[in-house]
This record gives sequence, C-alpha cells and structure tokens, in this order.
Amino acid sequence: MSLFVRRSLGRFLVPILLLTSIAAVGNLDTLFAQPEAPAAVGQAPEPRSEADLVLPDLGSVEFSGINGRTLLMGGLVICALGLLFGLTVFTQLKNLPVHASMLEVSELIYETCKTYLITQGKFILLLELFIGVIMIFYFGVLRDFAALNVAVILIFSLIGIAGSYGVAWFGIRVNTFANSRAAFASLRGKPFPIYAIPLKAGMSIGMLLISVELFLMLCILLFLPAELAGSCFIGFAIGESLGASALRIAGGIFTKIADIGSDLMKIVFNIKEDDARNPGVIADCVGDNAGDSVGPSADGFETYGVTGVALISFILLAVPDARVQVQLLVWIFVMRIAMIVASGISYFMNEAVASARYTNVEKMNFEAPLTSLVWLTSIVSVVITYVVSWMLVPDLGDGTLWWKLSTVITCGTLAGAIIPEFVKVFTSTESRHVREVVASSREGGASLNILSGFVAGNFSAYWLGLSIVALMSIAYYVSSFGLAAIMLAPAVFAFGLVAFGFLGMGPVTIAVDSYGPVTDNAQSIFELSVIENIPGIKEQLKRDYGFDARFSHAKDLLEENDGAGNTFKATAKPVLIGTAVVGATTMIFSIIVLLTEGLTRNTELLSIMHPPFLLGLITGGAVIYWFTGASAQAVTTGAYRAVEFIKANIRLEGVEKASVEDSKRVVEICTKYAQRGMFNIFLVVFFSTLAFAFIEPYFFIGYLISIAMFGLYQAIFMANAGGAWDNAKKIVEVELKMKGTPLHAATVVGDTVGDPFKDTSSVAMNPIIKFTTLFGLLAVELAVQLTAEAGASTSLLLAASFFALSLFFVWRSFYGMRIGSAA
Repeated sequence: MSLFVRRSLGRFLVPILLLTSIAAVGNLDTLFAQPEAPAAVGQAPEPRSEADLVLPDLGSVEFSGINGRTLLMGGLVICALGLLFGLTVFTQLKNLPVHASMLEVSELIYETCKTYLITQGKFILLLELFIGVIMIFYFGVLRDFAALNVAVILIFSLIGIAGSYGVAWFGIRVNTFANSRAAFASLRGKPFPIYAIPLKAGMSIGMLLISVELFLMLCILLFLPAELAGSCFIGFAIGESLGASALRIAGGIFTKIADIGSDLMKIVFNIKEDDARNPGVIADCVGDNAGDSVGPSADGFETYGVTGVALISFILLAVPDARVQVQLLVWIFVMRIAMIVASGISYFMNEAVASARYTNVEKMNFEAPLTSLVWLTSIVSVVITYVVSWMLVPDLGDGTLWWKLSTVITCGTLAGAIIPEFVKVFTSTESRHVREVVASSREGGASLNILSGFVAGNFSAYWLGLSIVALMSIAYYVSSFGLAAIMLAPAVFAFGLVAFGFLGMGPVTIAVDSYGPVTDNAQSIFELSVIENIPGIKEQLKRDYGFDARFSHAKDLLEENDGAGNTFKATAKPVLIGTAVVGATTMIFSIIVLLTEGLTRNTELLSIMHPPFLLGLITGGAVIYWFTGASAQAVTTGAYRAVEFIKANIRLEGVEKASVEDSKRVVEICTKYAQRGMFNIFLVVFFSTLAFAFIEPYFFIGYLISIAMFGLYQAIFMANAGGAWDNAKKIVEVELKMKGTPLHAATVVGDTVGDPFKDTSSVAMNPIIKFTTLFGLLAVELAVQLTAEAGASTSLLLAASFFALSLFFVWRSFYGMRIGSAA
C-alpha cells in the first residue's frame, strides 16, 4: 500500500472513529438486542427504517400450483446454467488459435492488468473501512442489532465488493484471451471472425455477470432469516456500489491518462497508431481493460443489483398486504431469471443468421449484426415478459395488473434498444453529426472540431432526455390504472420497473459494451506484435495454420471494427446512466416513505416552498460539477506526467519495440494518479453525504434528486460528445486514409478532449449517483436518530465537521492534484 494511502488512512479514519465513538457513548448496552420476528402473510408490518425491512414468507403463496420459494429455488438452476455458459465460452476463447507474437503481447497486458487490479483491491478494502464504521454504528448501536447480525451484514457488504471485483477480473481475463485471438483471426482477411470473437467474449462476461448477481440475490432472499434479509440486501448493495465506484472512477482516470499520453505521441513524433516503439501503448491497452472492461463489468454488476434492491425496498415499504408483497417479489425475480433465458436464445438466433450471412464475405458492416442482436433481444424479452406475467400473476389486483405491469417493464426493455439508436445518431461513423465534426476540422482545425463535438453532445442530451421522459410518461400513465389499490405511489414503482426493464436484456447490453475494448486491443496487439516483420512469417502461417496472411487487409478490418466498437461502447453508457437515475428515483422514494411515515406527515416539506429542499436541489448541481472537474483534473495531471516521461524516454531509432521497463513505468504513473484522484473523490462523496444528511432530511432529499438530474444530463452530454470526437478521428484514419495530416492532428486533439468526457467523468456518474443514494439511506436515518437522541446542536456540529472534511478533499482534488504540485 502506497505511503499516500497509509498517511491518508492515519489522518482521516481516526477522526471518524472518534466521532462515532463519542456519539455511541451510553448506547453500547443495546448492541446485542435482537430485531423483530418475521412477518406472517396478511397485513405487513410498518417499517420505521431500512433496518426494519422484513421479508414475507415466500412459500405462503402459490403460482400455478408451485409455491414461491420452490419457484425461486428453480431459478438457482438457471443461474448455474448461465454461469456454465460463461465458463464454457471462456474455455473456447482460450483454445482458439493465436500466434506466439500476439499471445506474448496479450499476456503482458493481462499480467499488467492483474497487478493493477490487485492494487485496486487493496485500495477498495481501505475505502470499505470508512463505510464499515458507519454500518457498525448504525446497525449495531442505533438499530440494536445483535453482534452476529451486524457481522453478517458486513460480510454481505464484502460479498458485494467481491462480486463487483470478481466479475471485473473475469472480464479482463476473457477480453485478454479474445483480443489476441481476434487480431490473429484478422490475418485470414475475413471480417466475420473479428466480429464474432469480441461478441462471444462479451456474452461470456454478460451471462456470467448477471447469473452471479442474481444467484447472490436469490441466496439472500431464500436462505437468510426474513428479518435480516432486508438489511443484508442494503449491505450487499452498498458493497457492490462501492466496488463499482472505485473500479469505474479509477479505471476511467487510468485509461484516459494512458490513452492521451499514447495518442499525443502520434502528433509530437508523427508516428503511427499503436507504434510498438511508444512505451505508452501497453499502458493504453491496459487502460482499455481497466476503464472499458473492468469499469463496465463492475458497473453492470452493481447496476443490476442496486436496481433490484431499490424495488425490493419499495415493495416492502409501499405495499401493505404481505400476500401482494410475495406476488410482486416472486414476479420480479422470475422475470429476471426469464431474461437470462431470453438473452441466451436471442444470441444463438442472431449468431445463426449472422454466420450464414457474413462467414464468407470480404467486407461487412460490423454494426449491423450488433444492432440486430439488441433489437431481437428486446423483442424476445418483451414477449417473454407478457407470457411470464400472465402465467404468474393473472389474479394480481383486479386481474388486469399482469399486463399493465408487463407494459411498464416493456417501456424499459424498449428503451434498451431505442436509446442505442439515438446514441448512434450522434456517435456512429455513419452519423451526420460525426461527419460534421470531420468537416469542421478541415478548415477550422482542432478548434472547430471541439465546438462541433460540443454541439453533438448537447443535441444528444436533448433527444435522449426527451426519449427517457416519453417512456417514463407511458409507464406513469399505465400505472394510474389500478396500481393504487395495492400500493402507495404507484408511479414511483412504475419508474423503478422502467429501470428494471432497461436491464432486462442485461447480458446483451454488457456484451455489446464489452465488444469495444476487445476490438480496440486487437488493433493494438496487431501493431505491437510486429508480426509483419518476423522473418518467414507468411510461410510459417501457411505451414502451421493453413492460410495465406493478408496483413494490409487485416489492419483495415481491425480499424473499421474498432469504429463499431467505439459506437457500441457509446450506446451502452446512456442505458446504464438512465438506469441509475430512474432507479435512484425509487430509492429516494424509499427514504421519503420512511421520513414521512408512509406519506402521512410532513409531505409539504417536499416542495420548493420549503427552503432547505430548494437549497438541496441547488447543492446537488454544485457537487456534480465539482466531480466533473476533479475526475478531469486527475486525468490532466496524470497525462502530463505520462507525456513527460514518454517524450523523455521514447526511442525511435535502432529499436523495434519499447522496453518492458519503460512501458511498466507508464503504467505506474497511470495507477498513481488514478488512485490519488479516486481517493479524493470518494472521500468528498462520503463526507458530503454525511454532512448534507445531518443538515436537514428534506435538504438531503433535494440534494439526492439534484444529483440524479444534473448527473443524467451532464453524463449524456459528455459521453456522446466524446463518442463523436472519437469516431470523427476514426473516419479520418479508416475511411479517408489521412493519417499524419493536419486534419488527422485536429481530430486527435478533439479525441483527447473527448477521452475524459466519455470514459472518465460521464461513465462514473452512474456509480456515484447510486452510491450516494444507497449510502444516503443509512446516512439520513443515522442523522434523524442522532438528532432525536442528542439534539439539533449536535447534529449541526457533526454536519459542520463532515462538511469541513469534504471541503478539505475538494481542495486536494484540485490544489493537491495540480501539475505544479507534483513537480
């Protein structure tokens, strides 16, 4: 562990321990008190906080003659099959043919990724100490949980971290198998294999990720005591959110430091893309995995789980009848199980068609089969949604709710296909917006290139925002017919189901997102292997593998496929971001239900007429803009250091490749600034959440709503502007064949601006929104109870203390990260 981390731990963990210890005096005798008994079927108990969530007896209700518990036990088998699918594809990819020169590069990338992940794992455990202190104090002291129960909740928090971390590790291992195999397959000069291998890798990650997530949630639901399961869901969700936040933010900083450092060398030294002599290229390849594989894998795992926890919390808080609670809980989980099957069926159907159509062609549109996969999965998922709902809950409510709930989920499922289409309008290599970026660069250089990218990003935020509003409006309209008879605030439940539907085709969403880092790495591995320069390579390939290598055509195919990868990386981002915002709405409502005692008191405080609520709305926007700057600052300083080192150590004469030592040094620079940036960012979010919760509960609700709203539009704008800049460069390189020209230099500069936009700041909004909301569940309840027991003056003192700590780390995130500060 670095000296920086050890010093920070000593300085800032101790004050937290002291604060919580002082507040806990006089309450230690309650540490071993037991929670309430589980609820019987009938009228569900009224929870006072998320710690009081008690699951009803799932076996008390039958579905087509099978009780709910037995039905969900069958879901464990489907999860096991999904896991088996992922592992089988993993083995198939490992056994694909690959030349030793390419395998050597991909294994170097993996070993470096592994070192990075081990470092990040230690770092995440450090951050868990901060969360663990709050959880122990909240559950063990204020909520009177027995010591063993508190330990179980903490264990599930660690399991959540392990889940995010584990699927991230699996993702880089699969992708580093697939990248070299795709690069090798390109030598045959056929496009289909270099499409099929990255997608196969993505499906392996997607199926395993969703299956593991669902398996863990089913285990909590089925095997833990009913009175403890709700709290364990909260602990699990906080853990996976913490893991995903750290991996997403640090990975985003790492990858863009490396990418900018590597790309700028093309202008400085007029060298080709992924030149093997550039010591930044290996770091760039590692960053593709750290940012575009590790981050999305952990993010997808967390998003899937947190959305489920939000719906579970809503059902237990807003549905008074325990029988209806069981029906809704079983329906949601069976629907998730069915969606795994839908994704698998759709993948095999789509691959059969794609294989028949593209196997022997010389050229293909790489985006076409990816688009058809997304739409096919969406359609199959919609059909399965209605069929399963009709079979499971035909008598729910007045007997018509089965199709109404299905229609609401369908709004989200269709969003998973419609939103990518809108994104492609602004980021695809075929997009008029992207071609406008290229056109503006011809005469206006980097200046107009950047302005045109801003235009594309702003327009995209408008149209995607309206599309999300339209789908949520349909869900709201449908929810107004009959849902109010069985629950509070049916519209909020409908919004949660839209987020649920976003992720209905989760394995495919993850697969098309993971497609990008494989295609990007495949292109790099081709260059880094310098396979063209190996003496007698054509004869060797003909003798050992039975084909005539087509090096020039292979490079063209890899570059073109990388453009498709860029586009589909871009399409997945707004889906995950939209899920975070819509899902956060449901979680925020859970907080509102608790504070207003089931919407029976103080609801008038949820208004701009209540000044603290309005001030909270304004504060959330400030924090979003700080985060954007802090994450970009870490990239800027790190990239400066990387460029400084590369320019001083690059050797262009007399060498074929950069030394491994120089490449590792660039990786060390990227890791250092990624961790520094992440540490500052996490502690600002952590202390700000505590501070604002202690100021006033309704101020805090306004703050959470603002975080979600500002975060949504900032993220969409930055992600799609970055995607437009990225693919404008790709058009110049692939279609116009103008590398090394002033036009190319202008688009490279635009891409370096877009890099932290699309892959650092924007994508990290998703875990930041969810972590803040989830941790806010604990923070606001902690604040309410301490205020009641210790008085308002103590609460304001703690708020001031936490806010002062957050300001210190805000200061560090810029002044401590300036280029000059590290000189």
